[in-house]
Order: sequence, then C-alpha cells, then structure tokens
Amino acid sequence: MSKIKNIVFDLGGVVFARDPRKFEPEFIKFFSYIMLPEMPHFWEEYDRGVSTYEQVLSDLAEYNSCDRELAEKNLQRSILTQEEIPATKALIKDLKSAQYKLYVLSNMSLEFIEFLRKRDVYKYFDGEVVSCEEHIIKPDAEIYRRLTTRYGLDVAETLFIDDRQQNVDAARNEGWQGFKFDPRDPEASCKELRDILLKK
Repeated sequence: MSKIKNIVFDLGGVVFARDPRKFEPEFIKFFSYIMLPEMPHFWEEYDRGVSTYEQVLSDLAEYNSCDRELAEKNLQRSILTQEEIPATKALIKDLKSAQYKLYVLSNMSLEFIEFLRKRDVYKYFDGEVVSCEEHIIKPDAEIYRRLTTRYGLDVAETLFIDDRQQNVDAARNEGWQGFKFDPRDPEASCKELRDILLKK
C-alpha cells in the first residue's frame, strides 16, 4: 500500500450496526434484504434522498406484506437501535490520535443519518459525503469524486473501508486503496486494519 493519510468509512455494517442478539427473528427477517448483494430499488431510492419517509413506509409494507403501522414501528426501531460497533469505535479513536484524517462516505437515508450524527463516534470525522444529501449512491463513481474534490484528497493516499465488495471495487477504480470489512466479524477486520495502519 502507498502511504495512507486519509481513511474513509462506510457507516452501516462498519461503524454502526444492530446487535442481532437483541431482536426476535421476525424483526431480523423484516430487514433481511440488507444482507442481499444488492439492495431493493425502493431502499436505494430512500438512501438516494429521492424517496420520502412516508413513501418508504408504503414500500416496506408492500415488500413485507404487512400494514403501514408495523412498517413504521419496525423502521423507527431500526433507526433507534443502531449502535456503535465497539471495535470500530476504538479503532477510529486510535486512528484520530495517530493523526489520520477521517471521513464518512455512506449510502444513508435522512432519518438514519440524523440519528447517527448524534452518536459519540461521529465527533472524530473530519468530513462526510452522504447519499441522501448528494442524491447519488455508491457505487456510482461520482459520489467518490465528490468526497475527494470537496476535501482536496489525494486518491492514492486515501483508504476506503466498506462491507460491500462492489463499493470497495468502485473506490479502487477511482484510484483509492480499498479494504473489504467483514460485518460478521468486526473484531477481525479491525485487527487487520490496526496491523496495516497503526503498526510502529
């Protein structure tokens, strides 16, 4: 790897997640599409910021064959139960202490990002590009270019961390370095990143 100065984090599955041990199987199944290789179109449009909260409730109800009341209950619960991943938070804190510049590049809807920005870990980031405010989603090359242009980053010195291979590949296509994060074993991924970024 070239000398890395900038580290860019995806949010969902990398910095934040729901702890599946705290939920009943029905709730996990309701959002099972987040583990699919590609998100459903209606969720991509929500992340893109072109579909409203009210519209996505209708879409979720149709997708799960349930009423809007249950869809809203589950969506609100999904937002409010996002937790900082302890291993990632500790890594971010140490990367900040090591003088790296830290950024967010995430596909995220308005209601989710408003909640996540209030979490303690967010104070460590030097900048962000979020899909719902840009009306572009990863892996579109333009969203990567917006972050590097906005913050004047050298792509060769920039590492992108994401839990979806296609998003990592898109970053590499733009000249970034990339790391595929394993959301099922964040501790192992964070250990590997420590070995790369924080070794003496």
